[in-house]
Amino acid sequence: MSAYVSLPKRLLVGRPLSSDRMGEQLLPKWLALPVLCSDALSSNAYAPEEILLVLSIGGLSLLHLAPWIALVVIVLLLTVVASYRQTCHAYPGGGGAYAVSRANLGQGAALVAASALLVDYVLTVAVSIASGVANFVSAVPSLAPYSVVLAVAIVGVLTVTNLRGIKESGKAFSVPTYGFVLAMFAMIIIGFVRAATGHAPVAESAALSIRPATQDLTGLALVAVLLRAFASGSTALTGVEAVSNGVPSFRQPKSKNAASTLAIMGVLSVTMLAGLVILSVVAKVHMSDDPARLIGAPAGYVQRTVIAQLSGAVFGLNSIPFFLVQAFTTLILALAANTAFNGFPILASILGQDGFMPRQLARRGDRLVFSNGILVLAGAAIVLIVAFDASTTRLIQLYIIGVFVSFTLSQLGMVRHWTAELRNGLTSQRAHILRARAINGFGAVLTFLVFIVVLATKFTHGAYLVCIAMPLLYLLMLAVHRHYRRVDQALAPGVEGVPLPSRVHAIVLVSRLTTPALRALAFARATRPSSLEALTIRTNPRETERLLAEWQAREVPVPLTVLDSPYRDMTRPAVEYIAEIRRRSPRDVVAVYVPEYVVEHWWEQLLHNQSALRLKSRLLFQPGVMVTSVPYRLGREDAAPQQPLVATPR
Repeated sequence: MSAYVSLPKRLLVGRPLSSDRMGEQLLPKWLALPVLCSDALSSNAYAPEEILLVLSIGGLSLLHLAPWIALVVIVLLLTVVASYRQTCHAYPGGGGAYAVSRANLGQGAALVAASALLVDYVLTVAVSIASGVANFVSAVPSLAPYSVVLAVAIVGVLTVTNLRGIKESGKAFSVPTYGFVLAMFAMIIIGFVRAATGHAPVAESAALSIRPATQDLTGLALVAVLLRAFASGSTALTGVEAVSNGVPSFRQPKSKNAASTLAIMGVLSVTMLAGLVILSVVAKVHMSDDPARLIGAPAGYVQRTVIAQLSGAVFGLNSIPFFLVQAFTTLILALAANTAFNGFPILASILGQDGFMPRQLARRGDRLVFSNGILVLAGAAIVLIVAFDASTTRLIQLYIIGVFVSFTLSQLGMVRHWTAELRNGLTSQRAHILRARAINGFGAVLTFLVFIVVLATKFTHGAYLVCIAMPLLYLLMLAVHRHYRRVDQALAPGVEGVPLPSRVHAIVLVSRLTTPALRALAFARATRPSSLEALTIRTNPRETERLLAEWQAREVPVPLTVLDSPYRDMTRPAVEYIAEIRRRSPRDVVAVYVPEYVVEHWWEQLLHNQSALRLKSRLLFQPGVMVTSVPYRLGREDAAPQQPLVATPR
């Protein structure tokens, strides 16, 4: 059976890697950038669009404010990048906000941060892939009806690629990531040069007007729209924390390489965000989340994404550079989910080690990656994509709530960390510690304020679902931890050890007198129990009479007990009989031997009754009962010369 199962797995995932090759999977900076920063870089493909969509509520009158909104987002981004650079140096073991909060704010705050990050990672996969499919459909509109299928297929490809190993996935993702960065900068530079020479690019939507969603947009209403635009633009910060979570994946010196990678990512993201927003204003990109508000749109007009409109304006629609930009944008948005495929399994493994998630998540698979975490993430993301029809607009409303919860807790934890360092009397580094604490303190205040803004502006648009999911996940982790603690306490040996049982009653389950049954009887006799009997259930009187006749004719030296079952159930009478033995002698142990024959091929197993499996699963919950399977492998042991079993008395 294993050969049939392992062949497809080896073709998809590759051969297993031994533990001593773990060092080969560590990442240099040039590979860490596409592996851990693709989410943060790719968010520039939809953050400008989200700003413009919200500002379009006021028609065309508010679009000139887009660069100022982007400027505030850039200040926030630089602050968070600087803050997480401190985290990379202070906590080289990874874990990001969870590790920082656990060490400085307590386990409760750490679990809040963990629940926020886990939810955010799932949303990262769903949003990134949905946005990538949207950009692809902008280039090939005929595929729009298949958006969900395309998104699910991309999740499958990413899952298999990540199961093959970190380094291998990094090489596969480096070309799309660097290709996207080069394509964006080429488009921005060429667009600005054309604008400076008096030939500014013009978007295909420049001639369209936008009907304001409300005529009264002054005072508090205007402030609310601007805050919502800022909250939507803050999606540019997603993925920043992934580098601090993945510090253990870097080559030595880990902390320095992680901090350098984070700085490079920050510079690239800031430059792209500023360039794309300004170029959108220059090219007069006009968009609306409600196509009915677009005035002057021709019949059948398909609203392209901001990136598609800019590349069409700069390079020309349907030109080769246009399709290259769209291809790289689609790929990096799809691969942006790779950040989550690295961050989620690492965080889940730490939580598994701490006993707050299933411990299976803490184990590395054949390719030295946390395979179980990868599969859990993929499954959750597919559920979201299908539930929300792969709609970026609908999914984005659930986004970034968790991001800023983890940002705030991480920075608060770092403030306490630096304060503790000062108390320890590290006077030689006092200036550095004070500067680092100031950076983290400013970051904590700023990210908390942004969290309030994001929560207030997105709550009724779908963010309330995240506010429900995070507490549920928090309570689930506490329940898992209580379970493991209770199990560990129950399994701990007492001072006096485990007393020997008074007697051992051996029972061999028999339905027919076959070679597997005789083997089980022989094995049970070899253990020399206090008493031994065979047990059969009378479901078919004719077969039972035949068994009794064969038993007597063969002179099997073991008494055979027959239980009646008028309802033809084999499991319940056996369980009740064994339970009665335990009630009569609570200090005794009942050893149940189950003869089984194992077929050669996995599909042949479907042709045989699973009564033994059902019976064993029931007996596992009976106290004082030991269950032993005695397998007999058809096609192998039946060809070997057999010794006499129990045909004659000893």
